[in-house]
Amino acid sequence: MGCQDKEISILFTDDEHISYLNRKYLNRKGPTNVIAFPLLEKEDEEMGIRVLGDIIVSVDTAKREAEEAGIDLEERLLRLVIHGILHLLGYDHERSPEEEERMQKEEERLLKIAKEVL
Repeated sequence: MGCQDKEISILFTDDEHISYLNRKYLNRKGPTNVIAFPLLEKEDEEMGIRVLGDIIVSVDTAKREAEEAGIDLEERLLRLVIHGILHLLGYDHERSPEEEERMQKEEERLLKIAKEVL
């Protein structure tokens, strides 16, 4: 994916905390499953800064979604982290149906690789 030398931070939290972040930074009400905050700009890369960004995952929401989908929590958490990483890399499923499909395909590809490794 071209980011072997980049760093990310991942915070696993609860619905209350992610709701606060969602409202404060995205002006959206209520909990969500994952939020990604990109930090790396082109100029930063040129200066040697390696921090790609932050990913925040609500374990509460992930648990509910895993139960609804009939999958285990670990798989749901893995998918949400991958989803967050893709957002940090510039993917945006809300931009267009084509971009949503592109992001979904990349999510599936990365999830398959991650499952093989784990």
